[in-house]
Amino acid sequence: MTPLITANQLEEILNSGENVLLCDCRFDLANPEAGRKAYEESHIPGAIYVDLDQDMSGSKNGSNGRHPLPPPEDWAKTKARLGIGQNTLVVAYDKQGSVYASRLWWMLKATGHANVRVLNGGLDAWNGPMGIMPRKPTPASQTIEPMPYVGLALVDEVLANLESKKNLVLDARASDRFQGQNETLDPVGGHIPGASNRFFKDNLSASAFKVPEQLFKDFVELLGAKKPSEVIHQCGSGVTACHNLLAMEVAGLKGSRLYAGSWSEWCADPKRPVATD
Repeated sequence: MTPLITANQLEEILNSGENVLLCDCRFDLANPEAGRKAYEESHIPGAIYVDLDQDMSGSKNGSNGRHPLPPPEDWAKTKARLGIGQNTLVVAYDKQGSVYASRLWWMLKATGHANVRVLNGGLDAWNGPMGIMPRKPTPASQTIEPMPYVGLALVDEVLANLESKKNLVLDARASDRFQGQNETLDPVGGHIPGASNRFFKDNLSASAFKVPEQLFKDFVELLGAKKPSEVIHQCGSGVTACHNLLAMEVAGLKGSRLYAGSWSEWCADPKRPVATD
């Protein structure tokens, strides 16, 4: 099953009466309340709001990054509260090129929920009706068991990779931030030594993902001799990295992993090296 769904396909599913949970994931890192406010003003009818900070992130301790993953036990409780049962079809969307929808897609997929798709093109692609009545989630009727995140790379492995060079570390941030310029989100500019740069917006044509054939070509050129399973994705805080993960899945290149702590975790320890070239 492709991880993407078109607006026409979604409309057909909604009209058929199939059980689908729409998740509005709009967010603005510079204004964390903007996404929820936009949802409350209008959204795809029946959608619930899923917040990056409150639902898709755990507690910060100053050294684990700006958007640490919630512990599996907490994430299981959140899924149950949002109404994500074992067989629920989840369709995630946003209006930021599918960045935040990709984070939800990865978190669900990594904890055993395969029935999740991202609306290709997000809200910009939706030509159907819009609703104005916020919907409170209906909790799942069954218990959701905690599942460990599959496909997660931790900081110690990324640190060891500086010498082994076993994996290709792929940074999803814009090139200026990758090079340590114009850093406004984290206290230190630069990137993990040896990392390569793939700006997540390069996966898009307008607001939709490029066709699988083009994404395949792009990533194969980046990977060189590395296998998809030898790729570790990162960004500033483990969000836009999920966009590159999703793009590789769309291209048929499965098995890459996420360093969720990303640059914001890496640079929190001054003993870890920083590159700017």
